[in-house]
Amino acid sequence: MARLETFYEVMRRQGITRRSFLKYCSLTAAALGLGPELVPDIVHAMETKPRTPVLWLHGLECTCCSESFIRSAHPLVKDVVLSMISLDYDDTLMASAGHQAEAILEEVMEEYKGNYILAVEGNPPLNEDGMFCIVGGRPFVEQLRMVARDAKAVISWGSCASFGCVQAARPNPTRATPVHEVITDKPIIKVPGCPPIAEVMTGVITYMLTFDRIPELDRQGRPKMFYSQRIHDKCYRRPHFDAGQFVEAFDDEAARKGHCLYKVGCKGPTTYNACSTIRWNEGTSFPIQAGHGCIGCSEDGFWDKGSWYARLTDIHAFGIEANADRIGATAALGVGGAIAAHAAISALKRARHKGDV
Repeated sequence: MARLETFYEVMRRQGITRRSFLKYCSLTAAALGLGPELVPDIVHAMETKPRTPVLWLHGLECTCCSESFIRSAHPLVKDVVLSMISLDYDDTLMASAGHQAEAILEEVMEEYKGNYILAVEGNPPLNEDGMFCIVGGRPFVEQLRMVARDAKAVISWGSCASFGCVQAARPNPTRATPVHEVITDKPIIKVPGCPPIAEVMTGVITYMLTFDRIPELDRQGRPKMFYSQRIHDKCYRRPHFDAGQFVEAFDDEAARKGHCLYKVGCKGPTTYNACSTIRWNEGTSFPIQAGHGCIGCSEDGFWDKGSWYARLTDIHAFGIEANADRIGATAALGVGGAIAAHAAISALKRARHKGDV
């Protein structure tokens, strides 16, 4: 087996100083939500472990996951990440094509049998024997099964690979199918989103390469480090939700004031992702900050759950029976009741005082 350089060797060859390398490891730990006590583990892994070969396949998809990945920013800038892994096959990013590209794929599979990671963007269609998606002259589903056979683990990039997404929406004429329903004998890490956040994608890879294991997953197979909280939980508009202050129509006065977008369809209360904390474009913004509600793109079947602008009807806020539609009225009644009670008590005190006199 040919020797692969370590991540640290690649960085030094590129002129990166030791100080910058250690700073990078510290920032990586912070990005992954790890404490400073684990920074030495990351340093040791980067210094000693060879880069892991990654084979990246494309099925039915729009390439938005690749577009997101190559725009990853601080602390996982794209040139550093592509030095950390050995991205040996990606028919969208690689320079080679045709028979040369397919020969590289077969060579890496043979040389690094059982030691490479398979990354999948998009999903396989199963109708008509998979003929709706042809790669290298054969159905994509065949390529997927072939490459997955000796992979160490599989990463399902985006909602297409994780859950099916738009091409699996009803009536799904091609029978587009999530990766985990085709590959059933390998560890699969789902990184949903349409597309996933760049730093979430690179963070998952960094964790796997550093600790040589898959991250802890939730019941749907998503890394808990990025998918353990609802967007709603950390949304900067959350105080408006709790106060019953909602946008009723786009560009109304409440919208201009930045109130909660729940009533115009925001799916943040039922969507698990890191959009409200990591955000997009180097942490600049995310859809809710731009004035549009979350559409729930990292959840299973979001294309088949009705209009993106229809409000959710079962979001509990104050108490088991209360929901967001009633919060405004409840809050108003509560304030009104408090004022009335205060007035009644004051009147009673005045009456007693006069009686004493």
